[in-house]
Amino acid sequence: MKILVTGGAGFIGSHLVDRLVREQWGEIVVLDNLFRGKLENLAQHADNAQVRFVNGDIREPAILREHMRGAEIVFHLAAQSNVMGAVTNVEYSFQTNVVGTFNVLSAAKTCGVRRVVFTSSREAYGEAQYLPVDEQHPLLSKNTYGASKLAGEAYARVFYNTFQLETAVLRLANAYGTRDFDRVIPIWLTRALHGLDLVVYGGQQLIDFVWIDHIVEALLRATQADIIGQPINIGSGIGTPILELADRIIRLVGTTAKLDRQPARAVEVAKFTAQVDLMREKLGIAPPADALFALPQMLDYYRAREK
Repeated sequence: MKILVTGGAGFIGSHLVDRLVREQWGEIVVLDNLFRGKLENLAQHADNAQVRFVNGDIREPAILREHMRGAEIVFHLAAQSNVMGAVTNVEYSFQTNVVGTFNVLSAAKTCGVRRVVFTSSREAYGEAQYLPVDEQHPLLSKNTYGASKLAGEAYARVFYNTFQLETAVLRLANAYGTRDFDRVIPIWLTRALHGLDLVVYGGQQLIDFVWIDHIVEALLRATQADIIGQPINIGSGIGTPILELADRIIRLVGTTAKLDRQPARAVEVAKFTAQVDLMREKLGIAPPADALFALPQMLDYYRAREK
């Protein structure tokens, strides 16, 4: 079958493409404007006729219709996926995450796509009123990124209810893995490798980290699972204190780096842990005993990049 992956040159998208190729899912079209995505993330597929890269933007409906024609599944990952980036560039965040998502859904309806799998975010919940946060928690986005994802969810629900387009919504916790950048784990690992202090904003954060392979597994299972109309949390179900993360990285790297405590940033959610019962029940995915089990693998990756 034909599959379209929007944002497929990005962190999560490129790992998804790797898995689709390895398991021979079919013809894969990657659509990415390379705003955050990188061609180097897809370099391993450069000579693979199964994968076709299109330098295109989901803000352009005609491009979506052209390359979505004949697709059975659309994985919609293209987004301004960084909270601070969405705050500093509100217009791009809105046009990409809201208008772009509408364009993807509209093109999918026109082209007869069977199912769109949409990556939403734990940011849709805003500041947690209780922990762990289940899917029934009030949706009170705290920042422009969360608001844009919440709008995307609303359009996904409407396109199913009105046009019978199957839409599966996954609310991702804090993803980590190789190829990521500009988020806390890659930033801190890189700084620690250079002996630089780790900057902590606030220090009270409680974060649910989820390894990239678990996210990819959830995306694949979402193409068949009976979850239409029911957003699903994808996380570890474990709240890691930010200072514990810093301590583990410092000890793992063996650095003399210390913490540089700065005031908390008002737009960031302070505490989140996902309730993952539905992930277990609907997708058959069990979280790990240690959310940060893959930190050594991450360290090896960034060490190799420094050489």
